[in-house]
Amino acid sequence: MDLILILIGALLMIVGLLGSFLPVLPGVPVSWLGLLVLHLAPSIPMNYWLLGITLVIAVSIYSLNLMIPAMGTKRFGGSRAGMIGATIGLVVGLIAPIPFGVLIGPFVGAFVGEIVNKSSSRSALKAAFGSFLGFLASSFMEFVIAFAFLLLFIYKVWDYKELIAF
Repeated sequence: MDLILILIGALLMIVGLLGSFLPVLPGVPVSWLGLLVLHLAPSIPMNYWLLGITLVIAVSIYSLNLMIPAMGTKRFGGSRAGMIGATIGLVVGLIAPIPFGVLIGPFVGAFVGEIVNKSSSRSALKAAFGSFLGFLASSFMEFVIAFAFLLLFIYKVWDYKELIAF
């Protein structure tokens, strides 16, 4: 039973790590599920504080991941309409069946939002670029946390390797 749960947890950790780059997968929440599955193994002692703190981190990072592209739009001179457009573009990009929709969506959404707000195409493009940079920053942040969760997973498995029933 331990080995199956550890393998499922390891698979979730790898999928979570890939999800930090692949926009269709929520990387950090999937990595957290890997930690949860690991702690369901009978040989690994349950640490509720660790799970609670990592859950708060996972939810916070996931929320920030959705907000940072809009914040990047604002930082590069975008208006409220550009921020709303970037957020709508992100949601549409998540749903759209096109490849790289989450990359393209916030960019196009911020651009359209700024054009509708009667901004020049130059300032609209600058705001859209800010949205793209925000997306890259949030992906990097998500990768760092997913990698930290992976290291924590490896540490816990290594620490209790004598107790695990193979």
